[in-house]
Amino acid sequence: MSDKIEVLAVAALMPFLMEKLRAEYTVHDRIHVSDPDAFATVAPRIRGVVANGEAKVPRELIGKLPALEVISVFGVGYDGVDVAAAHERGVPVTNTPEVLNDDVADLAIGLLLSIARRIPQADKFVRNGSWLNGPISLARKATGARLGIVGIGRIGQAIAHRAQAFRMDIAYTARSPRAGVPYTYYPNAEALAAAVDFLVVITPGGAATRGMIDAKVLKALGPQGYLINVARGTVIDQPALIAALQAGDIAGAALDVFVDEPNVPAVLREMDNVVLTPHIGSGTRQTREAMGQLTFDNLRAHFAGEPLLTPVAS
Repeated sequence: MSDKIEVLAVAALMPFLMEKLRAEYTVHDRIHVSDPDAFATVAPRIRGVVANGEAKVPRELIGKLPALEVISVFGVGYDGVDVAAAHERGVPVTNTPEVLNDDVADLAIGLLLSIARRIPQADKFVRNGSWLNGPISLARKATGARLGIVGIGRIGQAIAHRAQAFRMDIAYTARSPRAGVPYTYYPNAEALAAAVDFLVVITPGGAATRGMIDAKVLKALGPQGYLINVARGTVIDQPALIAALQAGDIAGAALDVFVDEPNVPAVLREMDNVVLTPHIGSGTRQTREAMGQLTFDNLRAHFAGEPLLTPVAS
């Protein structure tokens, strides 16, 4: 039997990270799902769990790992991890904040421009020969528009910083006004939506924000308003969004995340007033490798008895 520390990968991890993990640890790749009997045999020896932002690490799984010492998450979001259950056991949880801020903020602005200027639709218009029959319909100007940001953490502030280059009038909502943030504060998403042209969602996922962007918020955004979601699919009431798009209650939406990925409702895929991307917020080689390195470094720091680089507080 190898004397390497044994860890459980609970999600498909990028090759760069898996190579580093396998060089230093004995990695059991998702055997809790693929081979329950084998998992039952190794579970008492597993000392670390490596997850990604979409993975589930529930209380039940944590309870099956008596030797568990650390959970390292590849991603800034960790709403699939039962952090309370882990902390009850004295098991720290880490994530990868900061390193993906720029990529997600870049994509948010890219999606905003794409839905306002209808860039994917214009590309299709040229490719399918429609231009031969006359000009495309006019789009919506972005510079100088009113931007609302739901969530003003690190990424929200990075989005706002980029939006300033477009001379946007920026406002935000959060649980409370953020010290040092110079933008207009609104107490909730509905009030914010009523005051802006573009509503960008970048709040954390989880039970506290599930369905936050509901029919009332969408109605407040109005028939000239656009929704951009780079947070979690669960933050949006997806049926309400579909209904609002169909009824013209909002002008359009640009979505990078969905409730049941990769299963995107056909009705959304068929709409001409939406832009869809396959959860690529942090999807550049440079950022994913930096995230993988931080995931690995957190795990290594724990087993070396060193301070964790990016522990999750709660």
